[in-house]
Amino acid sequence: MLQSAPQQTVSPRRQAARRLTALIAKIAIWCLALVAIWWLAHRAFAPPDYIFPGPGAVFAAIFEQWRFLAYHAGITLMEMVLGLIAGTVLGVATALTITAVRPARHVVLPLLVASQALPVFAIAPLLVIWLGFGLASKIAMATLIIYFPVASAFYDGLRRTEPHLLDLARLYRAGPLATTALIRVPAALPALASGLRVAATVAPIGAVVGEWVGAAAGLGFVMLQANARVQTDMVFACLLVLCLAGLLLRAVVEVATRRMTYWMDELPA
Repeated sequence: MLQSAPQQTVSPRRQAARRLTALIAKIAIWCLALVAIWWLAHRAFAPPDYIFPGPGAVFAAIFEQWRFLAYHAGITLMEMVLGLIAGTVLGVATALTITAVRPARHVVLPLLVASQALPVFAIAPLLVIWLGFGLASKIAMATLIIYFPVASAFYDGLRRTEPHLLDLARLYRAGPLATTALIRVPAALPALASGLRVAATVAPIGAVVGEWVGAAAGLGFVMLQANARVQTDMVFACLLVLCLAGLLLRAVVEVATRRMTYWMDELPA
């Protein structure tokens, strides 16, 4: 009787590395396709470089000013990361609070919605006045934008816990704290992962908007200076670097959230 060969199990770390490699490959393919379309459009319509520069001029600007761009990109990326961390902590704390304390929902939920009803451009000047031209105002702006998707997604996940899981907790006479920690939070992790992916995508908005309003460094600051001098190639170079920084942050969050919800990959399709 023939025996089937034993199936080789792949470690979670190797699976995460494969997913990251596949994600980077997809991003590289899409970037190459967009650059090709950009080059064809520039060749076909031949606009002046001060209106729409070609990829060659933009990549030349990046090559010539790579130290300068790397410095300012590092500042913007730091604002994005710190804003993502602060927004995630505040969002998770808010979702847990309004889930555990029902009267708080009537106060916190309207404030949560109101925080997104105001345009970010209207809030940014106030944050600069209150917190100054340094990193604090940019981190606060990024936090404000990231806070809503994290809090709302995690709250929905906590609120929509499967009823049979809650019945099981009652059967074992688990208290509210144990039910939240052992039942609600693990069940809501996929919703939190979705919120984090959205937050990582919109993180550059808060940082750049804050830099546009008032800053002495960062890619948004460089874009404003280049636009005032009609250096359109430098504006496009900043946009490309900002796009790469956003994709890098999104890829890191993607891998982290997949590790956080590793059991979802084992469920049948």
